[in-house]
Amino acid sequence: MPIDKFVTLESSCVPLPIENVDTDQIIPARFLKKTTRDGFGDSLFCDWRYDKEGNPKPDFVLNDPTYSGSILVAGKNFGSGSSREHAAWAIHGYGFKVVVSSFFADIFKNNALNNGVLPVQISDDFLNQLFEAIEADAKVIIKVDLENQTISVPSKNISEKFDINPYKKKCLINGYDDIDYLLSITDDIQAWEEKANA
Repeated sequence: MPIDKFVTLESSCVPLPIENVDTDQIIPARFLKKTTRDGFGDSLFCDWRYDKEGNPKPDFVLNDPTYSGSILVAGKNFGSGSSREHAAWAIHGYGFKVVVSSFFADIFKNNALNNGVLPVQISDDFLNQLFEAIEADAKVIIKVDLENQTISVPSKNISEKFDINPYKKKCLINGYDDIDYLLSITDDIQAWEEKANA
């Protein structure tokens, strides 16, 4: 799957103020038999999103037209549980480019980064400020600046720094997967080999 370049993003967001969301809630196990990444967005949060007849549940946030955007703001401890990469596929397939939480499971975080989704880990206090801003204005814009590693709400004049692995940051900014990155430094590798073998 091609990785989209990510430098900055300004978007409204979808709030999911639920803690301890695990990968089985993100994408239930019955959907894991598929061998391609296509269509997983349709099954994101399936058991919360649809009833047993497949009808949308009007009280679930993804079915609420009040909220939209490419940023998911989630409660603490997002992506725990099994290591399934399909959870990141589902989030990306739905159209989210960023997931914000005050804590991510490490495996989920890596899977997200490998699939072009930026996990932004912030403090509990700033997460609460984001939820309050969204509650006050469902269309409030959040800005994520990967280059400077900041997340902000410009209209509220609040911001916070976030951490990211420097290698993964470079890959996202350039739209690289691991193979693309290696291809980008082919000349450096060849020069090192020639020097080492001289």
